[in-house]
Amino acid sequence: MAKNYYDDLGISRQASPEDIKKAYRKLARKYHPDVSKEANAEAMMQAINVAYDTLSDAEKKKQYDFELDHPQAAYDFNGGGGSDTHSGFGQGFDQGYQQGAHQGNAQGGFQGGDFSGFEDLFGRFGKGFGGGQYQQYSNDSRQQSFRGEDQHASIEVDLEIAFHGATQNITLQIPTYNAYGEPEVQRKTLQVKIPKGMKEGQQIRLSKQGQAGINGGEAGDLYIQIHYKQDDKLRVEGADIYYNIDISPWEAALGQEIEVNTPNGKVKVGIPKNTVYGKQLRLKDKGIPAKVPGHLYLILNIVYPKAETEQQVHAYEDLAKAFSHFNPRSH
Repeated sequence: MAKNYYDDLGISRQASPEDIKKAYRKLARKYHPDVSKEANAEAMMQAINVAYDTLSDAEKKKQYDFELDHPQAAYDFNGGGGSDTHSGFGQGFDQGYQQGAHQGNAQGGFQGGDFSGFEDLFGRFGKGFGGGQYQQYSNDSRQQSFRGEDQHASIEVDLEIAFHGATQNITLQIPTYNAYGEPEVQRKTLQVKIPKGMKEGQQIRLSKQGQAGINGGEAGDLYIQIHYKQDDKLRVEGADIYYNIDISPWEAALGQEIEVNTPNGKVKVGIPKNTVYGKQLRLKDKGIPAKVPGHLYLILNIVYPKAETEQQVHAYEDLAKAFSHFNPRSH
């Protein structure tokens, strides 16, 4: 029997999908033109690429196995002759197509009684057996190129960048595949321009900075998701900022103006009289300056000082006398 795709990969027809993949990777390591010293490396790499493209696809493999098991069908179609069933079938198809094209037959390219069984063959074996295989065989002499996969990463930056923007050098460890199809971690340092107004969780697209293409294909894109540094006092939701600030009991009771150091600088805020713990003050459009600006929410936390001196103790005693009617547990 003529050499076939199974022979090209050095496997049997009973090989599992995992065995097919392992065989391909092993041969790719040996014959990849970038690293191989074999004289026929390019031709061998081309052959195993074509073989793997067919055998790694369940439908293509099923179709290919059928052709191996029914060589007479291709033999009859070609009018006999040819020990290599695949190349004979492809050549016969190609010659017929070229002949028809020269004759101006755009519908199919075949004329005359020599191809009377053409439609019957396609009806029995499915259109992929003829037209699809022609495309495959006519492309055997070329390696296909594939675009690299898009990749995703995330970085954490200071919230101030949302208001002013910044250009930063970042180093990422990105999972990818090497020239042999093996997984590895790639360390990549990039200069990233972060525009102001980026919301929490938004992405920046870096064109052609993703996984490299195969056989000269275009590289994929890299998407970097922006997250802002947050803590117990600060959190960001979209373009809105929630900021916990501490105030004194007299500021809460008397209603005073205070100065707050926000992520976008200092602002003066009026505390309403008799403010209670946990009250939120909304500063409109003072959040992230996006296309639709966010708001800054100040969450008020009343902090009571310790009574550490005699004078401070007396102050609390006087406060207790002044509010002797107040019982916080009566509610």
